[in-house]
Amino acid sequence: MAHLRTLRADYNRTTSVLYVVGSEITVNLNRSAPPCSKFFSVKHTADVQYSINPPRSEADHLSPIPLNDDTVLLFSMKKASEEENDNKLSVRYYGTDKKMLGTAVLHLTAVEISLDVDADRDGIVEKNNPNKGCWKWGPDGHGAIILVNCDSERRWRKLDHEQDFIDRESDLKDMTTMVLRTKGPAKLPEGYKLTMHISQGDAESIRVYTSADGAVGRKWHRYPLILQSACLSAEVLYRRGFAENKFYVEGIRFPDKDFDGLVTINLSLLEPIGPGIPETPIFTDKVVLRIAPWIMTPNTLTPKEVFVCSTTDNYTFLKEIRSFVAKSGHNLKICHEYMNRGDRWMQDEVEFGYIDSPHQRFPVVLDSPRDRGLVDFPYEKLLGPDFGYVTKKAQKEDVNSLDSFGNLEVSPPVTVNGKKYPLGRIIIGVAFPTAAQGRNMTQVIQDFLWAQKVQEPIALFSDWLCIGHVDEFMTFVPAPDKNGFRLLLASPDAGYKLFKSLSKQGHGNATLFDGVETETPRPVDDILNDEELQDHNNYVQSCIDWNRDVLKRELGLDEGDIIDLPILFKLVKEDEEVRALAYYPDVVNMLVLGKNLGIPKPFGPKVNGRCAIEAEVCSLLEPLGLSCTFIDNFASYHQLLGEVHCGSNVRREPFDFKWWNMEM
Repeated sequence: MAHLRTLRADYNRTTSVLYVVGSEITVNLNRSAPPCSKFFSVKHTADVQYSINPPRSEADHLSPIPLNDDTVLLFSMKKASEEENDNKLSVRYYGTDKKMLGTAVLHLTAVEISLDVDADRDGIVEKNNPNKGCWKWGPDGHGAIILVNCDSERRWRKLDHEQDFIDRESDLKDMTTMVLRTKGPAKLPEGYKLTMHISQGDAESIRVYTSADGAVGRKWHRYPLILQSACLSAEVLYRRGFAENKFYVEGIRFPDKDFDGLVTINLSLLEPIGPGIPETPIFTDKVVLRIAPWIMTPNTLTPKEVFVCSTTDNYTFLKEIRSFVAKSGHNLKICHEYMNRGDRWMQDEVEFGYIDSPHQRFPVVLDSPRDRGLVDFPYEKLLGPDFGYVTKKAQKEDVNSLDSFGNLEVSPPVTVNGKKYPLGRIIIGVAFPTAAQGRNMTQVIQDFLWAQKVQEPIALFSDWLCIGHVDEFMTFVPAPDKNGFRLLLASPDAGYKLFKSLSKQGHGNATLFDGVETETPRPVDDILNDEELQDHNNYVQSCIDWNRDVLKRELGLDEGDIIDLPILFKLVKEDEEVRALAYYPDVVNMLVLGKNLGIPKPFGPKVNGRCAIEAEVCSLLEPLGLSCTFIDNFASYHQLLGEVHCGSNVRREPFDFKWWNMEM
């Protein structure tokens, strides 16, 4: 639809009019006519087109034309002017006797103006896309995308968006290009100007820069900042002839509870009225853009780098993990003790993800609010050129174990009741819904995760665990069939079933913890006869079954998508609360590198020289084409209430699927 503009055309006066190609100007002829006018006629130069409303027959356009109370003249121009006032339109008014009573003359200057972005998301800023002023999800959607400029192009550790200037051209690739296209005479008529403006709310989320030769006024930098929270409106340059003026839009915060990710940038052409009187807009244009969400990566995506910590007491673990990662063909990064300060829980400190747009994509690490020994690691060792950083600050008294990121996972892509989640769904652990008191992931993290939209979170019940992390009872592994993955769940029932089978086969004297110096070996039959331990595991199984039902419902799974791994738990009293710990190394808490699985060595009862728990896990997972490697983390992790997954982390390749193509 054309941009409509109402114009006054006074009789016996020449009015200079600046016209924007693509718009339509309306003149109420009766309002502009001399008293007693009954007829009118229209004359114009070749580049001007006009019509009359209400519509008249062809014969009615013969001069003079009857003038009614509601007669409106509409006119437009097809192309930009080469010189100022190079086109004209005049309206002559007549009385009853058709004697001319007066003439309204318009001198017309046409310009082309469009504020443009990559609205069709193909990496090219096209001219005047009709959908640039709104945003739509889906493969047939439209609307431009902005990245939060959260990496660091400099030697010192500082996020790029934490400074309000551009001192390196490499920083421009992280920004969204916006183009002001103009065509017309050498300059705008005297007093006219172009301004760009944003709202105060949007200024908290973006900044706009331009090149020095496109800025108006003083130029302190090669790429001056023109729009920010302290300056919501700025005059922008009108370039002579057919020209383009580039702008660069920088995201400075992610979608969150109070920000849906959408921003609007407006352009106005202002007309002067008189000295000391504010200009008025005669044409406006706008573009709508969305801040790209932060996206997590599931176990089914290809690993890029594996991260672990080196501590004074984890030599055996480190040796075995290094061998496992090398065998898997991936790169191992070790965080040494000067940086980790004895904090070995790499999974708990950070979550790797990424941000994506048609013009740029890079990894972004989410730093947890736990702030223990590894607090400096993500900022000091990960942040850099094309590697971003984000964190959410919480009140120290609000942070608990559930805010560590072993309690933050994401599923592979799923379809649930016909709704597709091509980027999977985030999974967090919280307190049981009916609990009067309990630990929960801090609200600022939950709000952030929900606000990203593209991986709609699922809340599981994990407060029944001492540590309280979802990775203690579940994980995902790739599979060649069905949904492309299996959900692995810890299962005390599977553990007891295995132990009962061993006893029935005459292996009741085989012992758990055989070979572990710090533990007393315990025969299978002794475990089976321990009624208190059985009660503990009945409780744990009921907690896991609750989560099983939630996961089946929210991920669209059936029983064939789930594999139960044999794991027993024990209950301990902590802070007046009874919670669960893995009784032996928790085999579900594994490191997944493609088809290679690094699994905590369970030190289960041996049958014919082989650990029966390892044999059972292999029999369940190897038919999927997976390779199981068991890693000794007993002393250095298990006894400190964690396992292989807790002590490691993986940066993975992003999804091929583009988030903006989601059906929302």
